[in-house]
Amino acid sequence: MAKRIPDGYNTVSTYLVVNDAEKALAFYAKAFGAEPCVKMPGPGGKGIVHADMRIGDSMVMLTEANPQWGLKSPKEYGGSPATLHIYVEDADALFQRAVEAGCEVKFPIMDAFWGDRYGKLLDPFGHEWGIATHKEDLSDGEIAKRQEEYFASMQQGGDDGPDG
Repeated sequence: MAKRIPDGYNTVSTYLVVNDAEKALAFYAKAFGAEPCVKMPGPGGKGIVHADMRIGDSMVMLTEANPQWGLKSPKEYGGSPATLHIYVEDADALFQRAVEAGCEVKFPIMDAFWGDRYGKLLDPFGHEWGIATHKEDLSDGEIAKRQEEYFASMQQGGDDGPDG
């Protein structure tokens, strides 16, 4: 009997819609070290109707945008309401690797008030990625105090915040 949840998959998996899946697979390999696992070509061998790639210990699926199936990329919507988040051992190194591969910096890498080293990027396909390394285990009170200080500094002309 087949396993109900295939090996290597978690309960919830991300599924990205992109305008050029072949190009996206190559980009994600260069930027985030993604390893392609499955690639199903479209009709007549054109495009990709489904692909799986592994980033760290997570499986990410993707497909070509296809108006017939109601699949639109973030660029066709003018952006995406969802952000992907990657925890790694060295956020600075992955952040720099992704920028060198072609990601746009949305928020520079920083020591965030919640205890992570964190930055945010936009990939060429319209998907946003948070890159983080957890540095400190903080109490709810410590986070609240730092958050208050951070937002106060923003109102005094600081940056737009990590999710801005």
